[in-house]
Amino acid sequence: MKTFILLVLFFLFLNTGFTQPIPTDSLYLSQTPPGYTPKIFVLPVNGTMRPVERIAITSDGKEIFFCEIDTYPANVQRVKCYKYLNNKWQGPFVVFEGYMDPALSVNDSVMYMETNVNTFATAYYSLRNSAGWSTPVRCLSTSQQTHYFQETNPKNYYMSATFPGLASKDLAYLQINGTDTTIKSLGKPINTNMDENDFFIARDESYIIHARSSSSVAGDLYISYKKVNGGWTNSKSLGPQVNLPSPTWEFGCYVTSDNKYLFFTRGGNAWASYYVYWVRIDNLIDSLKYTNFVPYLKNQISNQTDTVGNLFALTVPDSTFTDDDGNNTLTYTATLSGGGALPSWLNFNSGTKTFSGIPAALGSIDLKVTATDTANASAFCTFTLNVVDHTSIHTINKNILNEYKLFQNFPNPFNPSTVISYSLLNNGKVSLKIYNILGKEVTTLVNSFQKRGVYDITLNMNKLNLSSGFYYYTLTVNEINTNKVFKETKIMSYIK
Repeated sequence: MKTFILLVLFFLFLNTGFTQPIPTDSLYLSQTPPGYTPKIFVLPVNGTMRPVERIAITSDGKEIFFCEIDTYPANVQRVKCYKYLNNKWQGPFVVFEGYMDPALSVNDSVMYMETNVNTFATAYYSLRNSAGWSTPVRCLSTSQQTHYFQETNPKNYYMSATFPGLASKDLAYLQINGTDTTIKSLGKPINTNMDENDFFIARDESYIIHARSSSSVAGDLYISYKKVNGGWTNSKSLGPQVNLPSPTWEFGCYVTSDNKYLFFTRGGNAWASYYVYWVRIDNLIDSLKYTNFVPYLKNQISNQTDTVGNLFALTVPDSTFTDDDGNNTLTYTATLSGGGALPSWLNFNSGTKTFSGIPAALGSIDLKVTATDTANASAFCTFTLNVVDHTSIHTINKNILNEYKLFQNFPNPFNPSTVISYSLLNNGKVSLKIYNILGKEVTTLVNSFQKRGVYDITLNMNKLNLSSGFYYYTLTVNEINTNKVFKETKIMSYIK
């Protein structure tokens, strides 16, 4: 019986295809691993064909896939592979002609790649089979660019993509609802007005390393970390350990499954300068997570309109700036957009983040709000205050129907009556309430369904028997068909 069991186990051993792990000194084509200074990962150079862009390594380390191209944009592109067979590395073998940038699924059974024609990347996939790999099939039927397609442990899919109306490329993911698949941008701050193009996302989605570049600025590698709320932190440069000064480009990133080594492409103005490099990265991934994050502008302050002799008051919303170290680290200052002092009639309270004052003349004022953290890193937002007369603002109000908008009351300060105007982009349930300085509701002016349009509501304080002082008025709109909610608050001054 014992002999029988041993024979069964022996045949199971053979039939499962189990093989010994690759020896440590044979990993990575038997090349000596780097320290914390990048060095070239030696791959074959054939004439004008250079082994650049990203590589992919199977989980057992026995297959290393890479691509070679002839120039940018590529006229010739192919995927090649080294295999560890019979206790030695063999190859490279051509796996696919006409494709580049290989990536592997979590279990190594699917290869993602792309064709790159005239710099427009389209993602494809191939299934591993007994003959090697199946004929590549397009991942998505879309006119959007789908670049560096990748899969994570939670079975999510990420890529760099183009979006209508944007000149730059954004990092994105697939939002899958049944049979409906949509490419969704990861949004700010990981995406900027520059290209977020080549990238690597950790299998557990804890971080993304990505290239950032523009037509006038060479590319560098950055890292962003996944936040508890599902968003991404403001990206940090990998610094001089990885990024060299312009005109050198760093891109084509890939990190080994143990998060130990970063592979990337580096090159300058000459095509012959392009190579794949590798570097020890685990210390940098960990340490950058705990260094200061630079605050960033999350929501633009809209341009403002007010009238001569009317109290202007604007509080910078808490959602304007975000600091991934915590918004309590931020202090606020305000200047003219060029850095000059505010006009004498306009004050800015840095504690409450509030502008206040009575405009003395017609004209436009370009304002700048700066948020600075405890490490003296800062972000800013600029907007315009247009000062007009009452006739002009009333005309403006009547023609603004392309947005929800709550306007400053007129006159302001007032006694005893003032007019509050607002515009509705769509039909909805509308509420307009007045609150005292302590936040207690004192009256409701509107609480009804209203159609799209511009409305003027008169408030008469004589009917409320209230004392002089500052009051808030808040407009809340609940769209009927979408359940979207718009809410805006302004301050007014009542003087008996």
